[in-house]
Amino acid sequence: MTSSNVPTAGWIVWPLRVLSTLHLAGVLGQAALAGLFVTGDVDLLAWHRNNGAVTHMLLYLQLLAAILLWRPGRGPLWPALAGLGLVVAETTQITLGQARILQLHFPLGMAIFGLSALFTAWTWLSFRARTA
Repeated sequence: MTSSNVPTAGWIVWPLRVLSTLHLAGVLGQAALAGLFVTGDVDLLAWHRNNGAVTHMLLYLQLLAAILLWRPGRGPLWPALAGLGLVVAETTQITLGQARILQLHFPLGMAIFGLSALFTAWTWLSFRARTA
């Protein structure tokens, strides 16, 4: 993409970047807490649950920012659809974790991390500053 056809979307770009970065950090924290929990530190299960709740809340804010990027920001629709897909995936992830269906919970968590990383990278690499 050349600099002349890189999209601009105004003020919502920075909140979207910050929220997607915080969400990604929360997802990474989930993996670290899960890894420490399965090594025997059972107290970290509560941390994993609480971090998951905060991370999921950040994802809803990220979805809102992606919707605002689309309308009224005149940005692409796909980030809002991707955010909605992540909400569905994380809601499924929470349900699987609460049901202790770990054979699906672990790989879905890895997929969520990968998709969140791609989304976050896109927010940082795809926009240029609006020129007056």
